[in-house]
Amino acid sequence: MFRDITFTDVSRAEALADACIGFVMDEDTFRAFYERTARGLWAYLARVTGDRQLADDLLQETFYRFLKAAASHHSESHRRNSLYRIATNLARDARRRSLIRAPFSLSSNHIEHVPSSDHSGAAERTADFTHAMSHLKPRERAMLWLAYAEGASHREIADVLGLHPGSLKPMLFRARRRLAVLLGRTPDRDKR
Repeated sequence: MFRDITFTDVSRAEALADACIGFVMDEDTFRAFYERTARGLWAYLARVTGDRQLADDLLQETFYRFLKAAASHHSESHRRNSLYRIATNLARDARRRSLIRAPFSLSSNHIEHVPSSDHSGAAERTADFTHAMSHLKPRERAMLWLAYAEGASHREIADVLGLHPGSLKPMLFRARRRLAVLLGRTPDRDKR
């Protein structure tokens, strides 16, 4: 009457159940959200992990988990923060599992374009920036990227990184100062 069920059968059944979960977003809404966020999210993951291939994998996993969570969001920024929070946690998990094998070695040629009238200096500035970022801690890279590349507010960054909003401002200040030192620029202490 009943056949023996193997572990593989259970795994297949779980995978099928996961695939059948209803999503909160319809296809058009998701497609538009993906188009608005995927490039920036990939750049964020690439900067935080220092590995383009891992960023590709984490990007896919982030959107999969975002859809699988089937959470309702009260605004576009809430939806975006949830997406970045998932990505941050996945990058943190990858680091813990030592999937980030090599030291930070990301070449930023395809991440963002540095607009400048001095094209010869732009490549050098980009290389300097990448080198300086490689010497920051992953959380510092994430804070700086979210603040200055993504334009996120302090509250949004705190939500994404799981930090208390009150502690973010001094942490971001120290990360910015450390980056300035690494870039060979002395932070301007008199400007406040």
